[in-house]
Amino acid sequence: MNTAPITLEASTFLLQWATGGMLLGWVTTRRREVSLGYGWMLRLSYGPLALGAVIAGFRYGSQVVRDAASALVALMILAGFVSSVMRRSVGVSGAQIEHDRRSERVAAMTGIERQSAEYADGKEFNPLLDLIPVVVGLIGLVSAGISSANGGVWTDVVSVLRLVIGAIFLGAVTNAMLLGHWYLVQPGLPRRHLNELVDLLGKVWPFEVAMLLVPTGMVSVLNGTIDDGWGGVLGWFWVACALTTIILVGVTKAALKERQYSAVMAATGLLYLAILTAFGTDLIARAILDAGTGVSGP
Repeated sequence: MNTAPITLEASTFLLQWATGGMLLGWVTTRRREVSLGYGWMLRLSYGPLALGAVIAGFRYGSQVVRDAASALVALMILAGFVSSVMRRSVGVSGAQIEHDRRSERVAAMTGIERQSAEYADGKEFNPLLDLIPVVVGLIGLVSAGISSANGGVWTDVVSVLRLVIGAIFLGAVTNAMLLGHWYLVQPGLPRRHLNELVDLLGKVWPFEVAMLLVPTGMVSVLNGTIDDGWGGVLGWFWVACALTTIILVGVTKAALKERQYSAVMAATGLLYLAILTAFGTDLIARAILDAGTGVSGP
């Protein structure tokens, strides 16, 4: 079977992923209840992705603003990581309050006194620092979207929105899975943090799908106007990925309503599957549309 060329801007995708991941990381860490290690894990994950975006740009086709933004994102993530490590002795205020509250509750119930956690005095890490690479990354994504559209206002807007909404979509599903694992490290962490990310994933899903359907979008693939090179199979596979993602979101939310701690682990397992289908939703559509006519106005 002859196949149409499937193309994807790897540098744009990596910048998109890193930007969305850092934004959704701030959504969780801004409450100052998740330990510093979670932020370290995110920065050590998304920093290399931003660096990879720079390398991919030079290797497969440079776009100056996007690649410069990718480099700055990597540097800003590194700066945030160094700042957080330097302030690790101060700890996280919300986590300290929650630890002391639980200790007092145990003491009241059992009569067993637990020593409060001790931290050094000083200014703790400011999670707003994680928004700096997000702002820079968004500038790079806007530039990449306009550059790839090569059309009028309509094409530019659709192209940019696909990248920005896709960044939030991919960041939400990735961070939800990572946070689910973090409960093994910090089992006393309130479940509302994971619920928040799963809820955001469900709320952004309609916008993600809608922007990929906007002309020229996946509707053109499904009705045969754009040939996916596989007899329409990829188009219907995209539909399956999109529908499965929102179904998994619903099942995950249902699992998190259970009181047992094992519910968090069950939700994490479901989010593993959601990552596959969410990435399929975003990447399959973009690869087909980039190989076809791209974004065009009505």
